[in-house]
Amino acid sequence: MKTQKKKFFCSIIAFCSLLLADQYTKYLAILHLKGKPPLVLLDRILEFSYLENTGAAFSSFSGKQTFLIILTALVIVILIWRFFTLPVGKRFFWIRLCLLFILSGAVGNLIDRVTRRYVVDFIYFVPINFPKFNVADIYITVGVAVLAALMLFYYSDEECGALLSIDTFSKN
Repeated sequence: MKTQKKKFFCSIIAFCSLLLADQYTKYLAILHLKGKPPLVLLDRILEFSYLENTGAAFSSFSGKQTFLIILTALVIVILIWRFFTLPVGKRFFWIRLCLLFILSGAVGNLIDRVTRRYVVDFIYFVPINFPKFNVADIYITVGVAVLAALMLFYYSDEECGALLSIDTFSKN
């Protein structure tokens, strides 16, 4: 039982650290980039420039803040529920880590939506004219990509089915 409490405490510390890093970078973007020309890090490759995104990925659902807040809150609740219903053990460490990254990113962007009514985006990848994004978006993307790779190559079909099932772990 002490080990479970220690793991839970470490998860909370990791979540808070990721969330603080996201919020701090957004604070820095507001402080140093808002109303100013882009800060070029690598010419024609990477720059920081301020954007107030009232939508979701690729500015989809632009201006639909209430919908995005409700949807994000629902996703967060489901992810937290799944985090706590995963079986205990080393086998599911990587899934928990992915969920922590996804949760940190979702909560970071939700904080922006609720407090500012937009999400602060500031990282711009120039060569492919990729939409601006932020650290929370990186957390979500990496978390989802690693989770997909794990489900494809690490976990068995039965484990994947169990992970996606609603009632599989309710007896834990």
